[in-house]
Amino acid sequence: MANTVPDPGFAGREYPATSPYSVGREKIREFASAVGAAHPAHHDSVAARGLGYPDLVAPATFAVVVAQRAEAQYVQDPAAGIDFSRVVHADERFTHHRPIVAGDELVTVLHVDSVATRGVLSLVTTRCEIFAESADGTREPVSTVTSTLAVRGEDA
Repeated sequence: MANTVPDPGFAGREYPATSPYSVGREKIREFASAVGAAHPAHHDSVAARGLGYPDLVAPATFAVVVAQRAEAQYVQDPAAGIDFSRVVHADERFTHHRPIVAGDELVTVLHVDSVATRGVLSLVTTRCEIFAESADGTREPVSTVTSTLAVRGEDA
């Protein structure tokens, strides 16, 4: 890799919206099982509908699945200077505007909010704005996922 330090010039960059991610019932069930979310609304459509949801409800942290697809645009961009083998997830925050449910078609716009290097450590903060996109192209805000990645330099 030619550049081993994240390029600070990427701060302020916005990537184009991702292709839609179709939220499926089995994906929700699998994620819920993996994180130990046992609430019936994550596993049983009848229970979810009984609570007023149109279908299964994803656990709150399911948004990370969608966000990481968008973050890959940045991490895999050779010009960004990210060596993923040197990345540690430092922080993740979720702001939910509404629950994610099975049947959602989600698109994500990735923002690189900051890139700061201190010695051999770089901190990169990204923000993923996740929207439900309808057939007519309108977008409804669903979640905002803010992540901070710590990237160790070669001398670390």
